[in-house]
Amino acid sequence: MPLPKLPTKPATLLLAKDYPKASGANTVPFPEAEAAPAPKKAAVKAVAKPAAKAAPAAKKAAAKKAPVLKVAPPAPQPAEPVRAKAPRGKVTPIKAEAPHPVKHKANEVQLKSATSRKADKTGLSKLFVLDTNVLMHDPTSLFRFEEHDVFLPMMTLEELDNHKKGMSEVARNARQVSRTLDALVGGNDDDAIEQGIPLSKLGNKDAKGRLFFQTRLQVADLPEGLPQGKADNQILAVVRSLESEQEGRAVVLVSKDINMRIKARALGLPAEDYFNDHVLEDTDLLYSGIVQLPDDFWNKHGKDMESWQDTKNGYSTTFYRVTGPFVPSLLVNQFVYLEPNNGEASFYGQVKQLNGKTATIKVLRDYSHNKNNVWGVTARNREQNFALNLLMDPECDFVTLLGQAGTGKTLLALASGLAQVLETKLYNEIIVTRVTVPVGEDIGFLPGTEEEKMGPWMGAFDDNLEVLNKSDGDAGEWGRAATQDLIRSRIKIKSLNFMRGRTFVNKFLIIDEAQNLTPKQMKTLVTRAGPGTKILCLGNIAQIDTPYLTEGSSGLTYVVDRFKGWSHSGHVTLARGERSRLADHASDVL
Repeated sequence: MPLPKLPTKPATLLLAKDYPKASGANTVPFPEAEAAPAPKKAAVKAVAKPAAKAAPAAKKAAAKKAPVLKVAPPAPQPAEPVRAKAPRGKVTPIKAEAPHPVKHKANEVQLKSATSRKADKTGLSKLFVLDTNVLMHDPTSLFRFEEHDVFLPMMTLEELDNHKKGMSEVARNARQVSRTLDALVGGNDDDAIEQGIPLSKLGNKDAKGRLFFQTRLQVADLPEGLPQGKADNQILAVVRSLESEQEGRAVVLVSKDINMRIKARALGLPAEDYFNDHVLEDTDLLYSGIVQLPDDFWNKHGKDMESWQDTKNGYSTTFYRVTGPFVPSLLVNQFVYLEPNNGEASFYGQVKQLNGKTATIKVLRDYSHNKNNVWGVTARNREQNFALNLLMDPECDFVTLLGQAGTGKTLLALASGLAQVLETKLYNEIIVTRVTVPVGEDIGFLPGTEEEKMGPWMGAFDDNLEVLNKSDGDAGEWGRAATQDLIRSRIKIKSLNFMRGRTFVNKFLIIDEAQNLTPKQMKTLVTRAGPGTKILCLGNIAQIDTPYLTEGSSGLTYVVDRFKGWSHSGHVTLARGERSRLADHASDVL
C-alpha cells in the first residue's frame, strides 16, 4: 500500500485579521486572499513616490491592505513583541523549561460562591437552602450557619422520611434531625412558621438566624428536558423561585452532592458545599508535630539558659530552659531539631513546658542507635526517632502517626507495643482494630468468630509480626515459634462494631487506617480509654476509602488538630518511606 502524499499547502489558511501586523523589515507581503481583495491602486501610487517617503508608505499600505507572513527574525525587539492571534480562542504558551510535575495536586478552589462572597462584603444575611444529604451528614448543621437563615424545601423533608429506617449512621442522623425539627416546630403558631422559627430556641446561642419551611407550592421555570418528578430538580426549582421572590437577597443552595452543585451552577444558581465540618481548608496546614529551629536559635535564646538532668525509669534525661522570641510559636510535646551545616552535632528535642516566652526542652533519646532498639527495631530517620520517643513515653496517652505507605507506622507501633507489654509489663495486652472498608469490591460475609472475621483485614499486622519475629536470629526455629505463640496470646483483634460501651484498662490500643473514620466514630473510640490505656491512631489521609469523607473532614485530621498542644498527646508526620526502594519510588511517581 503506497504511503499518502504530504500536503503541499497548509490545511487551514488564517484570515487577514488573524495575521500579525508588520513591525519591521523582516516581514514579507503575503498573497491577497480572495475573500477580501484589496485595492491595488494605492500600492502602485506609493511606489511612484520619492524613495525617502516611499518605503514607509509602502509598508504601511501593505500592513493595512494585505495579510503578512512573519519570517523568523534574527533578533526580535523586546519592546514591541509580535504575537499572533490564534484562530480558535486563546492559546496559553507552554514553557519548555518547566518540567512535567511528578505529583499532581488539586487546584485550590473557592469554597464560597460568588453570591455568598458578595453578601459577605455588603454584610447582608443569606438564605441557605439545605439539601437532604447535608442534614444526614451532620445532624447539627441547622445550627452552623451563624446569623443566616435556613430554608427547608418540602422535598428535603420527604427524603428525610425515606431514610429514617434502619440501623446505619445515615438512618440515625435522619432520625436525630427529625427530632430536632419536631422540637423547633413544637409550641409555635402557624404564623410563626410562616415568619420563621428562631434557631436559638433550643439553646444554640451561635445560631442567630431563622428556620423557614416551604409552606406553599413554589413553581419556577426549569429548562425543558429536566425530569420534574426528580427530587433534586424540585429543590433546584425552589431555589430559583426564592431568587425571584426575594430579589436583592443572597439565596444559596448547600449540598454535599457534587452533581447537584454542578447542575445548580449550570442553571445559574449559587451552590456551595457544606464545609463547616472541615477541620482545615488546606491539608498542607495540618499540624506536623515537628518544627525546625532557626540557625541562630542558641545565639538568641542561650542567654540565661538553664540546664539540668533528671533520672526516671532508669534513664538520665537532659533538660534545657530557654527564653526568647521563637518560643511563643511552639506547642507542648512538639518536636524541635537543629542540624547545622558546619559540622556541629545535631540537636533533637521535645517541648515539655511552655510559659510565655520560656520553654522547657527535653533532649530526646536516640533510638537510631542499636543499644536503644525497641524489640529489635531502630529508627532509620529523624521522624521515626521522634515517633519512637512518643510511643515509648508512658506519660503520653494519645499518639497519632501520619505518613504515606512504607514509612513504618505499623511496624513502630507494634514493636513499641510488644516491648511495653512483654518486657516492661506496662500494659496488659495489645488491642488492634481498624475500619472494615474494602479497597475494591466486597468479597461478602466471612466465616468464623469475631477474631477470625477480622483476620483478613489484619494482614498488615501479620506481615509486621513476621518481620519482628525474624529479628531474633539466635532463638532458632522452635524458639521463634514459641515467641510467636506468646505474641499471639497477647494481641487481640477487635471489630469497631462492638466498641460502644466498652472500657479498656491498661491496654495498648492501636487503631489502624484511622483516616477512614468519621469524627463521630473517632470520638467513640478515643472515649473508650480507661486508666493506664494508651491509644495510637495510624493512617494516611491520602488513602481515604470511605465515601463522603475528604482529607479535611476525616476523623484522623480532626483528632490531630484538636489534640495538638495537650501535654499527654503527641503527633508526628512521617516523611520518608523505608519499606523498599521500589515502594518509595512508586509512592512518588504513581
